[in-house]
Amino acid sequence: MTETRSARRRWRALGLLAALALAAGGAWPSRAVAAPARPRVLVLPFADAHHIGRIYWLTEAAAVLLTDDLNRLGLQAVTREDRRRAFDRLQIPTDVQITDATAIRIARLVGATQVVLGGLSLETGPGGDQLVARIRRIRLAAGRMDPTVVERAPLREIFPLFGRLARRLVPQASLTVQQLADRHPPLVAFEDYVKGLLAENPETQIRYLRSSMALDPSLDRAHLALWRVFSEQGNDEAALAAVNAVPAASPEAARARFRAALSLIHLKRWDEASTALSQLAAAHPTAAVFNDLGVVELRRGGADASRRAADDFAKATQADPDAADYFFNLGYSYWLQHNARAAIYWLREAVRRNPTDGAAHFVLGVALAASGDSLEADRERALARQLSSRYAAAGMDRVPAGLERLATALDGPLGVEDVIVESEQRNQKSLAAFYLARARRLTRQQDDRAATAALKRCLFLSPYDAAAQLLLGRIDLREKRTQQAIDVLKISLWSRETAAAHLALAEAYLQAADPKAARAEAARALALNPGADEARHILQQTAPAGSAAARVGGARAEAAVPHGR
Repeated sequence: MTETRSARRRWRALGLLAALALAAGGAWPSRAVAAPARPRVLVLPFADAHHIGRIYWLTEAAAVLLTDDLNRLGLQAVTREDRRRAFDRLQIPTDVQITDATAIRIARLVGATQVVLGGLSLETGPGGDQLVARIRRIRLAAGRMDPTVVERAPLREIFPLFGRLARRLVPQASLTVQQLADRHPPLVAFEDYVKGLLAENPETQIRYLRSSMALDPSLDRAHLALWRVFSEQGNDEAALAAVNAVPAASPEAARARFRAALSLIHLKRWDEASTALSQLAAAHPTAAVFNDLGVVELRRGGADASRRAADDFAKATQADPDAADYFFNLGYSYWLQHNARAAIYWLREAVRRNPTDGAAHFVLGVALAASGDSLEADRERALARQLSSRYAAAGMDRVPAGLERLATALDGPLGVEDVIVESEQRNQKSLAAFYLARARRLTRQQDDRAATAALKRCLFLSPYDAAAQLLLGRIDLREKRTQQAIDVLKISLWSRETAAAHLALAEAYLQAADPKAARAEAARALALNPGADEARHILQQTAPAGSAAARVGGARAEAAVPHGR
């Protein structure tokens, strides 16, 4: 059975928490109980079939309304904000006609199991204009499209219209169409709100959003949208005032408080930002909140700032064990404490999650150089230069200040950004697997030069692929690059401990005339794989002459060899 992403995240989180607890002398955490998975639905903006200007705003309004109603009926529908972030990340214009193929690709990238596409048109009749809405649902897992659903209503009754469409998608839900409609703001306020979202220049956006708030002071989403407009303009005082108007009892209160903290950070009002985030952490302890508390500590400075920041970043990594940025911040904070060993550990975790993070590779390279590991340090800095021109300057060997990363969105239940990153990383892993398979073929053909080139491409995409590191170490060993082989094989073991890697490292130590180290590696290989005859041979070979270990090792090795060999 395929493991769900939420389950993977939960078990990885438990593993990390366990490691941290055991390192601190604590106990295993209690196991969390998983909630049953619900379908994740992506509703795309509707198409205006006849390009009627006066209903243009409804193309976006339809998607917002249907998304809201589906969430209220118990589905996990991707919110407009998450959809917008997905479009920005994928560089898809919001004003283009989305084909079925593109819709399916977007849905897969954001982790949706269903995608809803729709179209709008107007029909003129004796009773006035009727808005006609058509929707089609594509079920990705089943690979089929449901029949088109059509609903009609006068323009003034769009809330019940989309409520009926939502109920037809979720017929078993308990809420009625009228109950859904009653939860929406007045139509005139909602229209101005959506027009504010769609407007192309800030002045028009502000005018429409303020109009919507005047028509319905409880429309708190308009305050959040206004914050975004002011924040993008760099007017942080106005942005702060916009979200401070959201009352504590509002469903949008947590997001409003988080955005207020971001504005305070931009205004460098560190104490107020820290207080706001600490209060939010008590009621809404998400990874983004803990991360930004750490950023505030670093930027505020003072005695032990980086240590306090590391505590907050560690909480962020525990809350979201998949987010590479939080691991980068944790490693970076340890580097600021001059703790190269801890910095190396956490920065490796960052690049494991995001192999194309140039800054993480660079800081990791500097930390490795400080710890005396020049070979891997050079490789990490070379990767950084390939990934970002910022690190391409000749002689750059110092970590720049201000690399800490601010989380700009309160972690929601859908985690759309994480799903997109995970999808991109799956593509990278597929390409890395292709190069690894090619390197194996070339190795069998004894073309070590071409195999090494393929392995370097693989490790560029997946720097801590244990199998690739092991194969590269064996090639280095065969080519008598002994110290290089030792360093590479150590990385392979750090990435994933295997008997094969310990055995290869034992052979490398033998080549380096270090029998004591070779014996230790062979013993570990034999512990992992009791059938490893090569390990027994190395143990016998490295035992002191005439010792009991040599006699026992020889007897065991002889007993392990089948008769007739």
